[in-house]
This record gives sequence, C-alpha cells and structure tokens, in this order.
Amino acid sequence: MALTGIQILKMLPKKNCGECQIPTCLAFAMKVASGQAEIGECPYVSDEVKASIGEASAPPIRTVTIGSGDNAFKIGGETCLYRHEKRFENPTGIAVLVTTAMADADVDGRVERFKSLRYERVGVMMKADLIAIKDSDGDKAKFVALVQKVLEGAPDANIILMTEDAATMSEAAKLCSDRNPLLFGATDANVADMIGVAKDSGCPLGCKGSNIDNLIEVSEKAVEEGLKDVIIDTGARTLRDAFEDNIVARRASIKTKYKPLGFPTITFPCEMTDDPMMEAMIASVVMAKYTGIIVLSDLQGDLLFPLLLEQLNIFTDPQRPMVVQEDVYSINGPDENSPVLVTCNFSLTYFIVSGEIEGSNVPSWLLIKDTEGLSVLTAWAAGKFGADLIAQFMKKAGVEEKVKHRELIIPGYLASMKGELEEELPGWTITIGPREAGHLPAFLKEWKPAA
Repeated sequence: MALTGIQILKMLPKKNCGECQIPTCLAFAMKVASGQAEIGECPYVSDEVKASIGEASAPPIRTVTIGSGDNAFKIGGETCLYRHEKRFENPTGIAVLVTTAMADADVDGRVERFKSLRYERVGVMMKADLIAIKDSDGDKAKFVALVQKVLEGAPDANIILMTEDAATMSEAAKLCSDRNPLLFGATDANVADMIGVAKDSGCPLGCKGSNIDNLIEVSEKAVEEGLKDVIIDTGARTLRDAFEDNIVARRASIKTKYKPLGFPTITFPCEMTDDPMMEAMIASVVMAKYTGIIVLSDLQGDLLFPLLLEQLNIFTDPQRPMVVQEDVYSINGPDENSPVLVTCNFSLTYFIVSGEIEGSNVPSWLLIKDTEGLSVLTAWAAGKFGADLIAQFMKKAGVEEKVKHRELIIPGYLASMKGELEEELPGWTITIGPREAGHLPAFLKEWKPAA
C-alpha cells in the first residue's frame, strides 16, 4: 500500500534544508507520496529508508530506464488509466528496426533517418528514441557486427537487442554495456539463461509470451529471480489483440497491483503489416492504449511526425502548461530602433508569435512575461498579466537601455489595458497590435516609432 505524505515525513531527517529544491520536508514528503518526486532526491535520507519508501511508494507499473547519461530513456512509472485522473508519466518510445537479414544500404538508411528526422516544436525536440537490432539469422558473428555498426553510426541511440540465443545476447550486451540496452528475447524456453545474462549485465530484460497467459509465466520467473527492470510483450501481432492485451495489462496493474503485468509493454507494428500507413495507424492506436515502446519497420517523415505530435499531446501534463523562460528575446538581430512587443510565456503563444516575427524579417525585441503558462486573455483575467506587472518586468529587464524610442506593442486582445499601461510607464506610447499572430508580419513591416 502506498505511504501517505505524513508517514513519509516521519522517516525523513526534517532538516528543511531545501537541498532537494523543495523548501520543506513536509512539502517534499507530499510530492514523494504523490509520485512527483523521488525519495533519493533527499541527500540525507538513509539507504534503508530509501529502500522501504521506494518500495512502498513505487508506481504500479515500474519505471524502467534504457540507456544512460543524458540520452537515458524512461518508460513506465504509470499510476492511472486515464490522463484526466492524474497524468501520464513517461512518453511512449519510438524505435526503428534493423535486422541481420537487411542489406548494409538498408541498415545505413534507417540509421541515417533515425539521426536526421528530428523536429522542434514548442521548444521540445521530437525524435525517435531507440534502434531495435534483431538477430534474424541465428549467426552470432553477424549479429555482433550489426550491433557494432549501429553503435558507431548512431552514438546517441538507445538500443534494443533482439535475440533468443543467450550466448549471442551476452556477447552483444558486453559490446554495448555502456548504453544499458534492453535485452529482448526471454521466452519460456530460455528464460533462465536470459535472466542470467540480464543479471550479469545489469540491463533490463524483455520477456515475450505466445499469449498473455504465457507471458505471465515468463515474467513471474523473472520477478522470482529478483529482476526488477522488465519489459513485457504479450505476443500479440494483430491490432485487436495488441489493443486488448495492453488494456488488460494496464488494468491489472493499476486496479489490482498484479505484479507479473506491472511493467511497461512493447508492441511491434512492424510485424503486423507490410503497409507503412497501416503500421503508423496501428502505432497511433497502441500509443494511446498504453504501449511503452513501439517498434517500426522504418522511419518516414510524413508518418513519424504525426506520431511524435500524438506523443507530445498525450504525455504533456494537462495540469502544468508548457512554458518558456521570462526574458527579452532578440529576433532577426534587433537594434535600438527596432519595435518592442510583449506577450505571455505560454510555449505555444511564444513559438507562434516568434515564428511570425522571424518570418517577417523585421528585427524585433520580444518581451516574454512570466504568466505561469497561461495564455494572454486567461493570464490577464487571472491578474498575472496586468499593467503593473508588465511595467515592473520592463524596468527589471532594462528595455529602456535597448531602444531609443518609447513605444510598446501589446496584443490586440488587451486593448483595454492601454490606459493603465501608459499610467504605469510614463513617457511610453502603447500601441495595440493585431489580435491574430498571423497578421504580425504585415503590421511590423509598416511599423514606425511614434513621433
């Protein structure tokens, strides 16, 4: 049973030191209890307490890390069935498959697309996360050579090793041990040997069943042997079966804390169809219900980008808006005669407005005021984007030192604020900008400082 914040507080040192970046031990305990912080973030708690609290407060679906360092990729850690109940924790990973049966040119093409198909949206870099390397021939030397080729060609890729031969897996795992790969290939026929490889390497183990009941038998053996980092595959190779199995596993984990299914899942759209469009459609369905990793046969920009957008939308915390840092942003190389605009720090607003300004080719200063991620009108209504706060921010940011003129352009929806701002900023002219960001280029091209 999960511990309450008060129960966790009793086991903390109660220093209120703030070294965990949370001001008090009580607030820290509450965040640990709600799953928003890890007990290990407290530098003074004992190992015994870490173990006991960590076990008691662990999410019903274990968090598993693949990779290491800055490129480490986490899946699992989920605590709810529906996003509106709380939030989904770790985004579904997208992997591309390479096999020993492929020609070198095919492998090179997939690795190159893995590295090149990257998109920035609302300040987030969106890309595929993993490369799955499959032993299709049962040839150890060929598989190890392919692993080496991928390691050299994609230095930031997280790795999934796919083979059912324990000796082959062991050699490949040693080759890329610094990347902490997923060792996928434990079945009821080889689970004991695969558990040994996973223990020796310290890497997470992927368990595969012929169906969900068979998978439970395999994962139970892994759990009994003390393995904690496990990823599961029910063996489903149709959309309906994968959809149903993922829901069964999620419900069993969340509702009844059924440990053999309390792990992230992996699904293989690449083995369900030869049609890339259908493959992407299957991936989109299982991403929503509730796969931890999807493995695609190839990466195509027109199919990958929609999946990345879905990933971003599903796994953005609905209770915490995406924000950018409060600051004065220079766009297109502004100088002392360039226009000055102000808006809120909601990420989508910033990137739309800054994109339109950049597209206008008009050098401009863009003031981003911290509104706690609220949009312009919502922030104004909540008292977080008022004339007094904007004036304080402008003085703190030293805007008057950056420009000769004294004219500030405000969003068109805040026209009613014009008089208040002019009172707060004596000597400044407040100009009402367009209501829609798409009209900014034409507006800026015609703009001239007020006389």
